[in-house]
Amino acid sequence: MPAYRSDTQRLHARILRASMTPAEAVLWQALRGHRFLCLPVRRQAPVGPWIVDFAIPSRRIAIDLLDKTHDHAADRAPAAGLARLEYRLIHLAPGDVLADLSAVLRRLAEEIGE
Repeated sequence: MPAYRSDTQRLHARILRASMTPAEAVLWQALRGHRFLCLPVRRQAPVGPWIVDFAIPSRRIAIDLLDKTHDHAADRAPAAGLARLEYRLIHLAPGDVLADLSAVLRRLAEEIGE
């Protein structure tokens, strides 16, 4: 992976980790500490020049929780950029995470291929 991580990017990721949304916090509790398929997951992780909500580097998966404030047209460029870095971007709705976490985890497992 190209070394895009600057001090500014690291600081921004740290700030994002400290101010997670409720859906991010719920999903993080399910993914952290190798709880999900025994895979290491990073939160608010720099991948190339972007910071994704969650990353599974060993499977080259980036997970992004989309809410109404996200600009879907703008999200296409990072997906293409992440694809160039051989990362697959999975979008999740925060409402789905809060309403039915087990269904979201099953979907993630299917997407990952487990």
